[in-house]
This record gives sequence, C-alpha cells and structure tokens, in this order.
Amino acid sequence: MKKQKIRHNRKDVAREYINRGKNEKRFVLAGGGTGGHIYPAIGIAQALQRFNPEVDIVFIGGRDRLESTLVPQQGFRFLPISVEGFPRSLTWKWFPVLIKVFQGLVQSLKYLRKFRPDVVIGTGGYVSGPVLFAAWMLRIPIAIQEQNVSPGLTNSMLARCAKAAYLALPPDTQRFPNHIVEVTGNPIRLGITDYPRADETYQKYKLCANRKTVFVMGGSQGARAVNQAMIDASPLIAKFAGSLLPETEGVSPVKLDDFSTFVLQIVHQTGKTDVEQVHAAYAQHGIPHHVQPFFDPIEEIYSIADVMICRAGGMTVSEVTACGIPAIFIPLPAAVGNNQVRNAETVANAGAAVVLEQEELNPEILVKELIRIITDEKIYGQMKVASKELGRPYASDTIAESIFKLASATKI
Repeated sequence: MKKQKIRHNRKDVAREYINRGKNEKRFVLAGGGTGGHIYPAIGIAQALQRFNPEVDIVFIGGRDRLESTLVPQQGFRFLPISVEGFPRSLTWKWFPVLIKVFQGLVQSLKYLRKFRPDVVIGTGGYVSGPVLFAAWMLRIPIAIQEQNVSPGLTNSMLARCAKAAYLALPPDTQRFPNHIVEVTGNPIRLGITDYPRADETYQKYKLCANRKTVFVMGGSQGARAVNQAMIDASPLIAKFAGSLLPETEGVSPVKLDDFSTFVLQIVHQTGKTDVEQVHAAYAQHGIPHHVQPFFDPIEEIYSIADVMICRAGGMTVSEVTACGIPAIFIPLPAAVGNNQVRNAETVANAGAAVVLEQEELNPEILVKELIRIITDEKIYGQMKVASKELGRPYASDTIAESIFKLASATKI
C-alpha cells in the first residue's frame, strides 16, 4: 500500500513538473538549531532568488527553534516540524526523541507532497534529518551543504542519498562519494567582502586609521575563554613597545625593534558577558579599544580588521578567509567532532593562520604570535595572500547555480 501511494505521488509530481513553467522552480531548505546551520541556508536561498526572483522557496525547521524566528525575519516562508537531537549516549531519553523524529518525518512527508519541490537542500543539524529522509523517500533530489572540514552526523548519514555535496573546505577524510563533492566554501553574505575600508568607519568607532586593528571575536554569543585570554594578555599588549616580551618556558623572547611610532588598537565582540571586564582591562592598561557585545553590521569591522583573534566555527573561518584576514584561531575544544580544531588546522596548513589550543593558551604565547604577525611585514603579507586564496566570497552563487542545474537535469 505504501509503495502504491509513493508511486501515485511520483506520477502527480511528474505531471506538475511537466506543466510547470521553465522558470518556476521550487526549493525546500532545511537546517537549524544554531546560526551556523541557519545562515548558510538563508545565504543559499537569497542566492537562488538573485538567479531567479520567481523561484518559490520554503524553509522547514524545528518548531520553537532559532530558525522559526530568523527565517521569517528574512522574508521566507517557514513550516515547523517536531524534532529533537539524540543524546550522545544510549539512554532511555532516546525513546521520546524517536517519537518526535517520527512525527517530524511524517510532517515533512506531508509538506513535501504538497509543495513538490525540485530539490531539497540540507545545511546540517538534526533538524534537517527528517526533511532530507522524507525527500529521499519521495525520490526528490537532495543536496547537502557542510560548513566544517569534518561533516556532522546528519550530513554523514545522508551523504549516500545526495545528488550534490557542497563543502566549505577540503575534507580531512573523504566522507562523501567523490562524484557529488564540490568544494565551494560557505555561503556568506555578499556584503561581508564588498564593504570598503573607509575613514568614516574608524571615526564611527573612535579608532585611528594609522593603527593596526585587531578584531577579537568569539562568535555571536561571545566566548568566555577568548575574553579571559585577552584580559590576561592586556598587560603584555600594553608593553609591546618594550625591547623584549617576558620569557616563559618553551617560548623564545621576541625582539621588538623601535616601536615608538607603532600602535595597535583592539575591537572586541564579547557577547553578552564580560563587556565591562574586557573594557576595564583595556582601559586600565591604556590600550586603544572599542568593545561591544555584538556588532551589526559586522562587515564594517571586517573592513578595518588587520588581524583576527577568534574561534574557528565554519562560518567564521569562511568570513575571515573571504576577507583575506590573517588569523589567530582559538578553537572551541568541546565542539562536536572536534570540528573547530580541524577547521583551524586546515587554514593554518594553508599558511593563513596560527592555531592556539585553548588548553595550552597563555598570555605570553598569545601576545608573541600577535606581535609576530603584525610587525613582520613579510609574514603578514604571506598570511594575507594565503587567506585570500583560501577564501570563497561567492560561494552562495556557486551553490545556487549548481542547484538550478540539478533541478533542471533531474528527470522525475
């Protein structure tokens, strides 16, 4: 009975596809739980609209999850499903999760049968699992987009069912079939790289255009460890004009030749916590700075940033390299699958970044690397070029073009 229903449904889909105008494509995007999965999906949707404003786009995501707010704010239609992530260990808590996942699958099947998309695109997270599996059951082409070097659980499980896999960075191990892989980069907002460096931006934040600007960012929610590292490093940063940095075991002193005219300044996105503490540390040591919980639009800050000190989430790495900014990555050690460490190492191996493990981080090492990058013009220039070469600022357009080709080539 189920097979007959699916076959009947596929005939309906084929009939509508034939009757549908050539330019009237329909797409479903699924991904959520965190901004790292939602914003790439939004970026792809916006690129699809740039290619053809007449496309019909629907997002499917978790009810009462972050995507249920962010997606409608961007002007896209949103359909909710029941979904929840599985606990990492096998416990009794799996049973209610299985019930929710099954409900989400049934809801996804209902939505897809009604909407009849040409392609379903998943950007990861447990939210996308039921949607992509439902698309596979209905024989609707699947494309997945992976933000990290090492793919997440959902993308790994559904890779064999996908017609295309768009990767942010070259994979450390091949988890996807070779014939579906395309290293496109992450779909970032176009304005990230188009914003010009201008005196007005420095003036807006009461900064000096003649100083090297260090942008410290822990992500949209900040990062306590990154904030504390900068607080602890403030005394050393303030003394950068001295002849030597303090010697520590295993760290060679760095010679600082004639910094009487050299000054740096710090722009720091702290998240909601630590704003006052970070501001007080910089102020106490006379370091020029501008501190905020969150910057929007962040492209303003990217436009004046000379060096980044930040986490290494997939979207952060893509934005930093698209802008060609040398970076000091402090990866989140607790990231699922150790993704941030692998992301950071990929960029470092290309010569565009330095990786400092959080467990081994101390003020002397952090300041040593910072001073080395911003004072050695050769090293700085090489890192900037390597970062720019690694960056893919037009990834969203590349992905959108491929999705349109996939939709046109599919025979239902």
